[in-house]
Amino acid sequence: MRFAVPIVENKVAAHFGHCSHFALFDVDEATKAIVKREIIPSPGHQPGFLPAWLAEEGVSAVIASGMGSRAQALFNESRIEVVVGVLGDDPEKAVLDYIKGELATGDNICDH
Repeated sequence: MRFAVPIVENKVAAHFGHCSHFALFDVDEATKAIVKREIIPSPGHQPGFLPAWLAEEGVSAVIASGMGSRAQALFNESRIEVVVGVLGDDPEKAVLDYIKGELATGDNICDH
C-alpha cells in the first residue's frame, strides 16, 4: 500500500493543495512496516490535477490535515482513500499510527 502525505518543511502541511512536497510511504501490510520513503516535489496546486497525478504515482491513501471537498471527491473517484484532520506534524508517525489504527484526527481544517 502506498500513502501520500502533503508536507511543508518535513511536517504535515496544514492544507493539502498548498504543500511544497509529498512524502510517499510504501507500507508492507502484513508487517505493518514502512519499507520505502520518498520525498517528491509537488507539481503545484492545479484544481483537479493532484488526485490524478498521485493515482499515477500508485498512491492508495492520502493522509492530510485539511483538504477541500472537491479534492476529496476526486480522490474517491480514483479509489484513493482520504484521511483528513490529522493532528500531528510528523508524516511518518501519521502513517504508522494509521496502519496501527491509532491515528488521532480532528476536524478538517479546510473550509472549501
